[in-house]
Amino acid sequence: MSSRRNFIKKAGVLAAGSALPLSLVELSHANSADNFTFAFISDSHIQQIKGNQFVQNWDRGLQRAVAEANLLDPKPDFIMYGGDIAQIGTAAEIDHGLEILSGLRGNTHFVMGEHDYYLDLGEHWSKRLGDQYYSFDHKGVHFVVLNSILTHDDWTHKWSSGKERMGVMAGLDDPRGSPFMVGASQRAWLELDLKAVDNTTPVVVFSHSPLQKLFKNWNFWTDDAEQIQAILGRFNDVNVFYGHVHQIQYNQIGNIKFHSAMATAWPWPYPTSYAQATNYMPKLTVPMNRADPFFERDATGWQFIDIHTGKADIEYILPENDGRKLIYNKESGRPEDTQYQTQQKASQKHY
Repeated sequence: MSSRRNFIKKAGVLAAGSALPLSLVELSHANSADNFTFAFISDSHIQQIKGNQFVQNWDRGLQRAVAEANLLDPKPDFIMYGGDIAQIGTAAEIDHGLEILSGLRGNTHFVMGEHDYYLDLGEHWSKRLGDQYYSFDHKGVHFVVLNSILTHDDWTHKWSSGKERMGVMAGLDDPRGSPFMVGASQRAWLELDLKAVDNTTPVVVFSHSPLQKLFKNWNFWTDDAEQIQAILGRFNDVNVFYGHVHQIQYNQIGNIKFHSAMATAWPWPYPTSYAQATNYMPKLTVPMNRADPFFERDATGWQFIDIHTGKADIEYILPENDGRKLIYNKESGRPEDTQYQTQQKASQKHY
């Protein structure tokens, strides 16, 4: 498609200038006039030092993503922000992040992240941005935004202060944390929201945590994931986009395809490097081929996701690493990164 070629050409130019993570998603329909794109930015973790001083690296990551979103060709119909505007979740951090994001030229929707929530239980985020979960329709696609980072009330309210609670949830590997969930009331809302949606309507869901159970120790996990998947299971075409994990992932469970977004702040390692707990990462997760994990921008970059009749082809343009392609295989019924998977197998045999 000409629009895809234009995007890849544009992305290649931007990648040469150390482009940062932003996804452009193209949804294809039988009638090409209904095709459209949206951009995806996530996990900026804006962090206040004091006063009007903020961590410059994280500021610059988000500033670059905003600038690149405004240069996209084709121009996206809207922009989705995938959560974790802030690091500690103070009003100053959220306001500073939203000031940067205000430079986006287009309608922007927001997902709640745990770093935006656990200091004041989302009070300031909601004051600035509105509902924590909602849905909308666009050109024949039903979009759902969920708050997937909630947890049990007894855990939420047992801390001496919001600062203490946020400090626990902000840790990647803090045993005092609690698994994320969507929760019963929001699941009831989701069932009601989808009741009037036909099975043949494409459904796209945005959450912050993966609506899967990947790695509990790092809260790459949603406790009621199977219940959410059961609600979505009747639809022919479901795609879930999420942030939180700061790494390239793809998985498919039944008819539901899961796609992660890279962060504008930093990449996380893979849980396989952590040997003290069982690893539940799906077999079809696409690992990063980081050449230098000590370089903060390695394995950050662009994702172009072409969704055609529910089948995803993904092209990763990584400015500090080799590009990647994840192509849908009709025989296996799943996207495969054939070149990298082959390289990995050869490397394993060699050693």
